[in-house]
Amino acid sequence: MAGQSDPHLSVFSSEEVEFLAEDELVEIVPNMSMEPLNLICGDFGPFRPLIATEVPLWLAMALKKRGKCTIRPPPWMSVEKLTRVLEEERDSPREFQPLPFHYVEISKLLFDHAREDIPEVYMVRSLVEDIRDVRFHKVEIGLQKISSRTHAVKLKNLSAMEVNIVRPFFVRALQAFYKHDSPQMIHQQDSMANRMPQAADRGPRRDLRRR
Repeated sequence: MAGQSDPHLSVFSSEEVEFLAEDELVEIVPNMSMEPLNLICGDFGPFRPLIATEVPLWLAMALKKRGKCTIRPPPWMSVEKLTRVLEEERDSPREFQPLPFHYVEISKLLFDHAREDIPEVYMVRSLVEDIRDVRFHKVEIGLQKISSRTHAVKLKNLSAMEVNIVRPFFVRALQAFYKHDSPQMIHQQDSMANRMPQAADRGPRRDLRRR
């Protein structure tokens, strides 16, 4: 994966973050009958017409593509709830409102693959984009406040994509300050890291999520 060569700067591509989000559970309403699916990631089903059931997002999209179900958007993707979240984000310049960790990826995947299943989809999309912009603006303001006296940064309720975007900036900024203030300490830490034994290579890991 991207960023694995540098342990200090572990950054994923947007596609990789979306891939991780596809394991999130969503509710579908099948229009067919099918026995339970026994997958490595869990057992799902049985599937009966018009009886809602939960499945991973990747499975929901696969069934949707084949015309086997409709996807119910998560409760937080309603106009009412998103409007309230947006107002609270704007009223709390130093706080991030709690949202699903993969809210950006889940909403994007549903907009791309099940937009006809989302009530007031254009308004929902607009609200999600506004919420994302407000939260990113807060992050930018927080980055500007980093100084040489900053030893740690705590940001509560950030989403996966937000963490993925801000991590390299935080790491580089803090490393620059530490290097400027304590170059000898940085040199000692690098020397110790070079002397540490390397972990044994156990070979490539398999993706066991799907068969």
